[in-house]
Amino acid sequence: MIKKNHPFVVVVTMLLLAITSCAPESSPMDTIEKEGTFIVHRRQSPIGEESYEIRTTKDSIIVTSLQGENERGRVTGVVSELRLTKDLEPVYYSSKRISNDTTNILEVEKTGPNEITIWEKHYDKITKEVASHFFPLHSNIPAGIEMMLYHYYFKLGQKSLPTFPRGEVTVTHTGKDTVTIGGAQKILDRYVTTGINWGGRTVWLDESKNLVALVKANTQIREMIRNEYEEALPTFIQGNVMEQMAQLSEYTDNLKGPEYPVIALVGGDVVDGVSDTVKEDMTIIVEEGKIVEIGKREAVKVSKGAKVIDVTGKTLIPGLWDMHAHSNQVQWAPAYLAGGVTTIRDNGNELEFATAFRDAIAKEGALGPDILLAGMTDGPGIKGNGVVRARSEEEAKEVVALYHKNGYKQIKIYTSIEPGVLKVLAKEAHKVGMTLTGHVPAALGNAIPAVESGMDMLSHYNRILTPLFPGKDVSDLGTYFMAENEITDEQIDKAIAFYLKHGTVLDPTLGLGAVRTMPKGDKMESIEPDAGRMAYELFEGKRFRSGLGEARAKKSMDNFLKSAEVIGKFYKAGIPVVAGTDNFAPGFGLFLEIETYQKYGGLTPLEAIKTATIIPATAMGMGDVTGSLEVGKEADIAILDKNPLEDIDNIRSVSSVMTNGNYYESEALWIAADFKPNRDQ
Repeated sequence: MIKKNHPFVVVVTMLLLAITSCAPESSPMDTIEKEGTFIVHRRQSPIGEESYEIRTTKDSIIVTSLQGENERGRVTGVVSELRLTKDLEPVYYSSKRISNDTTNILEVEKTGPNEITIWEKHYDKITKEVASHFFPLHSNIPAGIEMMLYHYYFKLGQKSLPTFPRGEVTVTHTGKDTVTIGGAQKILDRYVTTGINWGGRTVWLDESKNLVALVKANTQIREMIRNEYEEALPTFIQGNVMEQMAQLSEYTDNLKGPEYPVIALVGGDVVDGVSDTVKEDMTIIVEEGKIVEIGKREAVKVSKGAKVIDVTGKTLIPGLWDMHAHSNQVQWAPAYLAGGVTTIRDNGNELEFATAFRDAIAKEGALGPDILLAGMTDGPGIKGNGVVRARSEEEAKEVVALYHKNGYKQIKIYTSIEPGVLKVLAKEAHKVGMTLTGHVPAALGNAIPAVESGMDMLSHYNRILTPLFPGKDVSDLGTYFMAENEITDEQIDKAIAFYLKHGTVLDPTLGLGAVRTMPKGDKMESIEPDAGRMAYELFEGKRFRSGLGEARAKKSMDNFLKSAEVIGKFYKAGIPVVAGTDNFAPGFGLFLEIETYQKYGGLTPLEAIKTATIIPATAMGMGDVTGSLEVGKEADIAILDKNPLEDIDNIRSVSSVMTNGNYYESEALWIAADFKPNRDQ
């Protein structure tokens, strides 16, 4: 837990006092907490705290919140204020990020009886008509202010409550949990709230409807726990898993159609993922989830009773792989399938949720892509990531045993792992048939000693490219070391030889690199054309990226282009390169990744597709069972309206998918995941 005397918490507390020092005297409020603190967790590891205070004036209630975090060494702060009438009607909300150039996240003000003014980051102020009851919020609304939402919601007694800038909130009671706090038992009500973050968040309220805890996701799992309830964290973790699995079950019931022993996909053009030819007007016969025959339409006999699906004019390719996923909530399941993604490698998640998600799909037939797990592991210190730490040789052995026991395929190495511990992790993992993937530890500074210490796979092109400079530490090379240095053929050849010698698999996350070149003022749609179709709350933070200044944007783009070119040469030399999104967005992020390899890495469309099909399947030891459309393999199939070998952008035309013996139409999946459907399909 972050201590009260933690230096950043002291700064936050002083700022909160400064903000509220001129406030009028408080008056008693029987049902609302007057002040409190929530501990902020990321993947169950405490990274900061939020202090809030509620005070009253003659005719209003004022809630102030100050949230400070030190997340992997990145210190941030957010100051927020909510003003309400004595009847709990919101009249003003402001949330700003504290920095040298303090930036607005959201500001909402009631400017008339039926009128509000909204100012979102990077957008002009707009005026909207408003119903008599509403609540202002965004996906990262502070817990102290979210608590007022629940007081207002239950006071109104409505089934839903309109929110601004958009949408509505629903709060559904799902159960009661008994927790032991300080030796005494307390009963809390568990709810699922929709309309704040993408999907639902699990919340716990006490008998006075005060917020006690919440677990939310979007692109990472976070827990906000009232400080006096910290010891009940395992109950909150498990409660969220339970609610997530209930939502996955609902998706499955609503979207998974009848299962057929035999399915015939008739009349499509087949890109098998191995040869560079398109086989036209083909039929694929699938029995019990496996491909048993592929042939010309007129040559293949479809058995009586088979489910016949006409795919005339469409192009069938192997189901796609995302090799750098962080699927922190079950909404990723329908969204991934909608984009033709049939397998993901989760590169770091909470063990309880990740294993439940994986097992529901693999063992219970739930809707979703197959999930392979890499267990997040980091070293000591404030820059550490997550709750699982290997700070000694003994802890390294315990970590490997933990993940192996839970069926993980890999150990995910993060930046704070120390060199000696890395070697133990590698040795212990290899003993039990697991491999190591992830970041080059900061203490090593270069990918060469990381690979020599036993890492089998590496993530992120900025670290992957450090063998171009043997003996150099990435921290000394600088952020834009590719743009600022001449890269010779000799350097490239030596790096290629090193990686080929060790059989290293590379996970460059190039698409994410493209996103990070976005100039200030540009909208995300300039890089990701389907950004406007994504679930708004999922993409809220990324859509509102501040972008880079003109000089930095140019240097960043130069660095990215040079990096992509070298990664392309690595691929051409035979080094396994796999596509991964690093949690950018399900489906669309992988499309962007594949397109980036072709457009900037010099790969052919088929080569780019292979980074998300047969190459990752082979890298994970599954190339003999999936990854290409061949007889005897699993029927993991993405069905596209257009041929991606003619234009790589056609990879976005996925209209249906097959996996685990089930056939799904993409449009229904997109809608279920709260994405806008592709109207071009």
